[in-house]
Amino acid sequence: MKTTIEVSDALFATVKRVARERQISLRALIEEGLRRVLSESANQSKPAFKLTDARVHGQEVLLPNPRDWQQLEENHALSRNMPSAP
Repeated sequence: MKTTIEVSDALFATVKRVARERQISLRALIEEGLRRVLSESANQSKPAFKLTDARVHGQEVLLPNPRDWQQLEENHALSRNMPSAP
């Protein structure tokens, strides 16, 4: 495919010089550069999700033992059924 692009004179001169030194065409050097940029951007994956710090007043959150969930549920149900203090 043919297309027209505009580049600065200094960049064009550098690209021509590098292509001549490597004994390849200007087209080949430009295609190589574009492939390299596309490859680099494809390899840069987004960083893994990081959960934000949710500590209260700087204290560590203590997670209950999964075996205690039944007791926690019962305590919660009891606390909801208790009349509130006036």
